Amino acid sequence: MNELFFKLLELSQAGFFCSQILLIIGLEAQGKENPELVRAMSGLNGGVGFCGKTCGALTGGACLIGLYTGKGTLEEMEDSRENDMIRELVNWFEGTACAGYEGTNCDNILEGDPANRVTRCPQLVIDTLSKVEEILAANGYTLSGS
Repeated sequence: MNELFFKLLELSQAGFFCSQILLIIGLEAQGKENPELVRAMSGLNGGVGFCGKTCGALTGGACLIGLYTGKGTLEEMEDSRENDMIRELVNWFEGTACAGYEGTNCDNILEGDPANRVTRCPQLVIDTLSKVEEILAANGYTLSGS
């Protein structure tokens, strides 16, 4: 088991879910904390408010890209490549990460059994983080922000 898996396990046991975990890891890589942002990400938990819709690993990954590329102040400009980066993540998620499932919704991934969260979600989060890092690196970003 690697360090990332143990971090994910620690955060999960503390009551955080996929989208929140991805943002916490991204913020920590920048040496930051932002409880308000992490709290806001809770709306994506369990497929948007535990409705079983779009997987939090995917939505969290898109938000993590946005953390690095999006507009956050009046003076900032979003990176013009942001939507292309997110599109690449979505295409990868649909075609690779969720290829063995009937879709990208939590309900599809968990196949109606919440117990599957323990075996499927950690790997999806790890794989999504890796893909986000790859996409960001290809566009001149690193998780550390340097």
